[in-house]
Amino acid sequence: MGKKFKMSLRVPFYDVDLNQNMKLSNLLSRCLYISGIQSKELGVGDQKIFNDYHLVWVVTDYDISINRLPCYNEEIIIETEAISYNRYFCYRVFKIYDTASKCLLTIMASFVLIDYETRKLKSIPDEIVLPYESLKTKKRLKGPKYQILKEAKETVLPITFFAYDLNGHVNNSQYLTWFYESLSFNFLKEHTPKKINMRYIKEIIGDGQITSAVKVDGKTTYHDIKCDNNLHAQAIIEWRKNDL
Repeated sequence: MGKKFKMSLRVPFYDVDLNQNMKLSNLLSRCLYISGIQSKELGVGDQKIFNDYHLVWVVTDYDISINRLPCYNEEIIIETEAISYNRYFCYRVFKIYDTASKCLLTIMASFVLIDYETRKLKSIPDEIVLPYESLKTKKRLKGPKYQILKEAKETVLPITFFAYDLNGHVNNSQYLTWFYESLSFNFLKEHTPKKINMRYIKEIIGDGQITSAVKVDGKTTYHDIKCDNNLHAQAIIEWRKNDL
């Protein structure tokens, strides 16, 4: 088992949506911020990894299970643990609790290291992950099988300056926003996700526009993000009707 790290926060108004639920894209950003604090305290923060190795961490997959989303002004605890790694992948779990210690969400994230200049995948040096006390394994965690969408509804969206982060590519939480924006206002108002799988296939670098495609099958939606006809990300989202 790896070293656990946790922080509490109160959900501010700018992190919630019309339903007064915390925006999942914002929560993912908060989780990564907290894991970054742990890494820095362990002496292997992002800046050190960049300075010493010229490498940056990149998320490749999310597996998210949602009991409920945090609400406006609610105090929550975000706990994280880097549980295992192999030659190319590092696996970190986030658990979000309320003040009664009830688990609201469980987020499994897969990370890789890439060279900042070439954007090529690099093997993970043991000394970078040793401070986390994670299990070294040959196993690779695999997500669901994603389908190629046919006869899907397509929405064209611009790539703005603010979609980018300091790693020089579109921030991973931005893709979730793009997935959501392919759905109607009323659908999002009346539904909440209960299970999300996402995978990032290829970075988006540069300006222009993307195409967010969605196929609805009952309570499940299937999503693609394409740029210049290249597939960059996919998602499978299971929804539940809001108890209004």
